[in-house]
Amino acid sequence: MNRLADGELRRVALIPGDGIGREVVPAARQVLEALALPIEFVELEAGWETFQRTGAALPEATVAALQNCHGALFGAVSSPSHRVEGYSSPIIALRKRFDLYANLRPIVSAPVPGSQPKVDMLIVRENTECLYVKQEQLVDNGEKAIAQRVITRRASERIARMAFDRARLRHSHLQFLARPSLVTIVHKANVLSISDGLFRESALRIAQAYADIPVEEQLVDSMIYRLILEPQRYDVVVAPNLYGDIISDAAAALVGGLGLAPSANVGDQFVVAEPVHGSAPDIAGHGIANPVATILATALLLETLAMSEAASAIQQAVQQVLAEGPHTRDLGGKAKTAEVTQAIIQRLG
Repeated sequence: MNRLADGELRRVALIPGDGIGREVVPAARQVLEALALPIEFVELEAGWETFQRTGAALPEATVAALQNCHGALFGAVSSPSHRVEGYSSPIIALRKRFDLYANLRPIVSAPVPGSQPKVDMLIVRENTECLYVKQEQLVDNGEKAIAQRVITRRASERIARMAFDRARLRHSHLQFLARPSLVTIVHKANVLSISDGLFRESALRIAQAYADIPVEEQLVDSMIYRLILEPQRYDVVVAPNLYGDIISDAAAALVGGLGLAPSANVGDQFVVAEPVHGSAPDIAGHGIANPVATILATALLLETLAMSEAASAIQQAVQQVLAEGPHTRDLGGKAKTAEVTQAIIQRLG
């Protein structure tokens, strides 16, 4: 990421997307405005509704405007369950256009019912290849579908490097982590010996340059099993795209659900932060969406923009509201999106 000086203006794009994205992104903006940070907001559009209106899910005007931004906050996107000619996911397109090769998903215990205690891990997911290259075809007169899976040494090494760098960073800044650093490499090389074998080999090669950080391997099926039984033992987990996607959603269920789960798509020059949840069309427009995941995603965005103090203030305010209320319906409460947002703002100090 480019270095930014204290007080330097950050230009942040807001892309609400679809459904509840149009409610939770404005909520996150209110939190940022309450902090009076040197941020200029740029409102842009992308998503299924944009595609229906313009024929492009990610308009070139949006891409061009992002070139002049330091980062972006993306709300949520609706996707049709069937194939629609000309449509493809705008968030996947953004990852490719800006080479956002790492998806960072912190999984942290929350003071809410159902959250397991003392969980604090970071899932580092490769974000550009695997099955998500979307190279599919029908053959044999439509009787067989074939999907290509792409794993490269370059992508595997750089995501491993990101994981080990983050492990060092976590343990130099987070004093509350009592356990030692640990990077867990997830794969299925016992079956996919060539593709997952390359990911495994590449990650272990990078591990040699980080002799101070312990490393282990886990087969992806075993990883899910152990994650459910003992999530407290994990620190930084690195995985190919598909496995990382599945693991991170499963892990979110251990600490309060997707309504509390933020993520950041990170490259060397740009970042797009987003909540993990979808557009939730069933509750869109009712003002009851949980804004916490998006607000926490905003904190991840601020961290990458060298605004760590403001990011910490947001995270602490969110934790207080989760502990004391009010809560939205997904957490057993009756509060509206606006009420939770205002409660967080009031605790910013």
